[in-house]
Amino acid sequence: MTRRTGDTEVAITQVEDEFNSTSAKVIDEQIVCPECGGDTVASADSPETICSACGLVITEDEIDRGPEWRGFNAKERNQKSRVGAPTTALMHDKGLSTNIGWQNKDAYGQSVSAEKRRKLKRLRTWNERIRTQDSKDRNLKHALGEIDRMSSALGIHETTRETASMIYRRALDADLLPGRSIEGVATAVLYAASRIDGVARSIDELASVSRVPALEIKRTYRYIIRELDLQIPPTNPIEYIGRFASAIECNDETERRARALTQQATEKGVHSGKHPVGIAASALYAAGQLCNDRLTQSEISNAADVSEVTIRNRYREILEAAEEVTSP
Repeated sequence: MTRRTGDTEVAITQVEDEFNSTSAKVIDEQIVCPECGGDTVASADSPETICSACGLVITEDEIDRGPEWRGFNAKERNQKSRVGAPTTALMHDKGLSTNIGWQNKDAYGQSVSAEKRRKLKRLRTWNERIRTQDSKDRNLKHALGEIDRMSSALGIHETTRETASMIYRRALDADLLPGRSIEGVATAVLYAASRIDGVARSIDELASVSRVPALEIKRTYRYIIRELDLQIPPTNPIEYIGRFASAIECNDETERRARALTQQATEKGVHSGKHPVGIAASALYAAGQLCNDRLTQSEISNAADVSEVTIRNRYREILEAAEEVTSP
């Protein structure tokens, strides 16, 4: 650095002296106790800085950047230590394995040579074989892939997918799969999970995206819930109202009236022994008649995938139940 003469040189010298003295004070405050002059220690269990000699608390309420758990010995710290993404039941190995990327590029984004591409392809093949070492892992991987595919097609959220994955793992551990297709069991557990989580999806909707017919899904579903002793709550028809109303683009007043009619019909027991989809579709048609909303049986039938005869039969029962509830 080039030094200037005169007043400029004196000013630079003063600034440097002030900077050095300030830095020295900061360093002294970090390592020296103001009471006894002893060394300060940052506590590992609390956000405090204390003196190792006299125990004076110098600073407190600092940001604790350590983990949220405590370990009292090396073994506990090693067991509780964790890195990477959390485990998930949506993958057969719970996301604990490492995948080799499909892109043939190096760390700088440059394409690799032909020889390295052959090596990467071979590594990917062996990595896939190692991830699924036995038939159980291959079965689980295929089934979870089917659950994810059908859930994506039907718009089922991740929570229900995880529930279906856990039910399938229980069925696999209980040896319930021999004699049944993987696709059929995967579809059955997804339907059971949607019933448990209150997601309105019918068997016909699942059959439209599944690779097995609806009859096999029903048989497998009854077998799974019986063997695993699953407590499946009854489906409430009101869960279908919002989706059907969006499909036919009816107004808000009609949708609110349909929900009220469905609630009244449920209180009178009209839904007992009847398909909930038919009850919801009939309630929408009845609400459209009461609210002067021009809804036809044909468009509601197409949206709900039920016959027009069912709508004509059920909507009269729903209106009768509503009159009985509202009448004194």
